[in-house]
Amino acid sequence: MKRFLLGSALLLAAASSAFAAEIPPASPAARAPAAAGPKLVEPHLHIARSNIAGHARIALTFDACMGEADERILSTLVNERIPATVFVTARWLKRNPKALAVFLQNPDLFELENHGEKHIPAIDKPVLVYGIPSAGSPDAVRQEVEGGAAAMVASGIPAPRWFRGSTAKYDLSAIGQIRAMGYRIAGYSVNGDGGSLLGAAVTEKRIAAARDGDVVISHINQPTHAAGEGVARALVDLKAKGTEFVRLQDVADTGDDRTTE
Repeated sequence: MKRFLLGSALLLAAASSAFAAEIPPASPAARAPAAAGPKLVEPHLHIARSNIAGHARIALTFDACMGEADERILSTLVNERIPATVFVTARWLKRNPKALAVFLQNPDLFELENHGEKHIPAIDKPVLVYGIPSAGSPDAVRQEVEGGAAAMVASGIPAPRWFRGSTAKYDLSAIGQIRAMGYRIAGYSVNGDGGSLLGAAVTEKRIAAARDGDVVISHINQPTHAAGEGVARALVDLKAKGTEFVRLQDVADTGDDRTTE
């Protein structure tokens, strides 16, 4: 019995050695720790408060990244006469001429600003953000910003003054570059819909809880997502509370990470 156990052990050891021999040794680069990526920030933005009890002042901002217009939100904004700032990409503009016409027909409600050309994170070093490759270089950041602005002007929209990049994350050098191009960079203080991925009830609760001076970010390009229903309900909730809705162009603001200085 002992000879059998010893023989089995030797066979197992030999098989393990043979298997290990078939695996190529890790290269020095593979063994080395991964290089640290750039430091990314997700800036906050607040607007001047009304300081009037029961009449909070809030800036609603919407990203129109890709996809179709969410009529649940758009119709609520128009029917309730609620102003908002909408950040549009060149890609979204091409697919949504009817929604763009609604925006342009209601200049008292909608401020249209730059969300980029291809919806690429405005980060000047290679990195993935939520699985999305960044612009990766200063030249690519410039193209993302300028390409978005050019598409807006070509669509009949006034030249934008604000920029918000895909994912709303940046590195500090890209922030400096975009500011040098003449843009204010739009952060936010309330993430209303979690990238349009939250449920309707959670989204409604988050947005309806916005306070005086808050800047809310949500999405107006996902008509099949439940979050849009929650956004629309929250707008009605806030209006019923006596909320003052403003666009970014209407009020003073304060952004961190030198995004508005």
